[in-house]
Amino acid sequence: MHFSIGELSQKTGVKVPTIRYYEKIELLSAPIRSEGNQRRYSQQQLECLSFIKHGRDLGLPLEAIRELIELNAHPERPCAHADEIATSHLSDIRARITQLKRLEAELDRIVAGCKANQVGDCYVIRSLANHELCQTDH
Repeated sequence: MHFSIGELSQKTGVKVPTIRYYEKIELLSAPIRSEGNQRRYSQQQLECLSFIKHGRDLGLPLEAIRELIELNAHPERPCAHADEIATSHLSDIRARITQLKRLEAELDRIVAGCKANQVGDCYVIRSLANHELCQTDH
């Protein structure tokens, strides 16, 4: 069974320009072409694109996904490298969460401090204009 690019997009939730981009950077293999030069994707390419989409949904960078696709092509290999990729990404996510929590606290403080009725007296505007009004380094 083969799919058009539109069908592939619909089945995976990946937009057509993104599918073309993944082909261009060789993350997704090039499809066969019909006699009318229309792209025709296999079930394997659909599964690969679903894999890529899920990895992107989890926030994995494209190069990590590329490495995981390569690992997936060799099921007999140990999975230690896949674990390393996931562990490294988890560490990055945790660092971003910590940073976002600092941002949340600072923005919460700034918003709570704004009791003005006019922009000229607005603490939010003043805080954005003067970083020294912030309590934390964010």
